Amino acid sequence: MSLNPAPALHLKVVTPRLLLVDQEVDEVQVPTIEGLIGVWPGHRPLMVALGRGTLSYRLGGEEESFGIAGGTAEIHPDHVLIFTRSVEG
Repeated sequence: MSLNPAPALHLKVVTPRLLLVDQEVDEVQVPTIEGLIGVWPGHRPLMVALGRGTLSYRLGGEEESFGIAGGTAEIHPDHVLIFTRSVEG
């Protein structure tokens, strides 16, 4: 068991008009077209199509969330890049 905290993920959420999120997070919940998936540091590389739903992310005890409507997500062990057409709420 390691005494070092788990590394964070770098999350970027991009729309056609703006960079919405660009920060380190502990975990991300991503609404794919096949359902919600959780992403933590060390996740295997994955590329998924996004559905309509709530994207949420957590850093420490703080959680942020907002709705998205489609797009794609590139998931890597140390970062997540979300491209979405629109943000809701």
